[in-house]
Amino acid sequence: MKIRLSFCLTMAASLIIGRLHAQNAPLLTIKDAVEIALKNNYNIKLSQNNAAIAKNNVTPGNAGMLPNVTGDFTSSNSIQNTVQTRADNTVNRISRANNTGINYGVNLNWTIFDGFGMFANYDALKRRDELGRVLLRDTIQATLANVLASYYDLVNQKEIIKALNGAIDISRIQLRYANDKFKVGRVSRLDVLNAQVNYNTDTANLITQMQQFKASKIKLNQLLIREPQTDFTVVDTITVDQHVTLGEVLNKAQNQNPAILASQINQRLNEIALKQVQSTRYPNVAVSAGYTASNSNSPAGFARTQRSNGINYGLAATINIFDGFNQWRRERNAKLQIDNATINLNQTKLDINAQINTLFSSYLSGLDLIQLGQSNVEIAKKNLDISLEKYRLGNITPLEIREAQRNYLTAQSTFFNAQYQSKIAEITLKQITATVDIQ
Repeated sequence: MKIRLSFCLTMAASLIIGRLHAQNAPLLTIKDAVEIALKNNYNIKLSQNNAAIAKNNVTPGNAGMLPNVTGDFTSSNSIQNTVQTRADNTVNRISRANNTGINYGVNLNWTIFDGFGMFANYDALKRRDELGRVLLRDTIQATLANVLASYYDLVNQKEIIKALNGAIDISRIQLRYANDKFKVGRVSRLDVLNAQVNYNTDTANLITQMQQFKASKIKLNQLLIREPQTDFTVVDTITVDQHVTLGEVLNKAQNQNPAILASQINQRLNEIALKQVQSTRYPNVAVSAGYTASNSNSPAGFARTQRSNGINYGLAATINIFDGFNQWRRERNAKLQIDNATINLNQTKLDINAQINTLFSSYLSGLDLIQLGQSNVEIAKKNLDISLEKYRLGNITPLEIREAQRNYLTAQSTFFNAQYQSKIAEITLKQITATVDIQ
């Protein structure tokens, strides 16, 4: 009995210390968690950089619309020994002749027509920029949804811990009643031992739940890119938005869902790709112009020094006459890619609609369980209070009081889980429509 009493006192002390520590931990509100995540989350930063890259790429020059202008400079030098035999059989020997040459100039090359390919390229760059913004918004929404889900999971676990603390309090009262009855000879030592086992079991359940709660806090800190052991506490209640309607979610999803928008953009990109392939059927026309100056010195040449400068310009045109039927093959494949993109878009819409209907069913059932669970908790609490009084008076057995206690704990757990289920369904539905907020 002394060993069991010491064990109980040790666990009770650790739980009290844990409660006091939790009370001193700073409150992390939902708004704070979201703001920290938006500022620190690595996935958001990566998506922001990728979106910025796609935006920077939308330029006429990157699409091939603008000319290329280069400045050229060449300097060549050589030292040679030369023996020249002239027409009159005289011999001219030159030792270590220093030959030098300098060329410099500015050149312009400009493709002025490529079968409208440059315009297709520019359109593709704009669509990729749009896709980058959609993916960034999707990353932000997914991050917010993960943060909110983790946060409300902690709220749910916190409520369960409170319920388990209540169960321990009742088990402690039951143990006290059993000891009092045993002292006056109304019950046997077996009843005291059973009450002690129940108290120890409830305490062990609380310790397990608190460990799970701590692991969930580490997970949320990871999402917020904070030190994993950063301590905090969360709010006490879960508020479910009860005004979500199926029709509104389905309509918003068609215009705002990131997966559908991305599929639509990919379909457009494949249509642009066909135009890019078709552009090679047309002539490619380019102009060139430049200014070149040169200065050369060759002691062994007929002209020992030579200087020149001037402007050059030209026009070049090419057209694909026959390339082994590769043009036809590329166009055919591009059209098949458009068909694939259309199929993928339709499949995405179907999957999103199915996901919405499943989540909305879970959302509605959760709302029904919340109403039923709240009433059930009140009934179970009244039943427990009556049972506890009857046990004090000796009118019911320890098994009956334990059953009433278990029913109350189950009713609380069902109610908390219903709130959490509805909230997660609500968050996911809003994520699908890209409308996740901190309300």
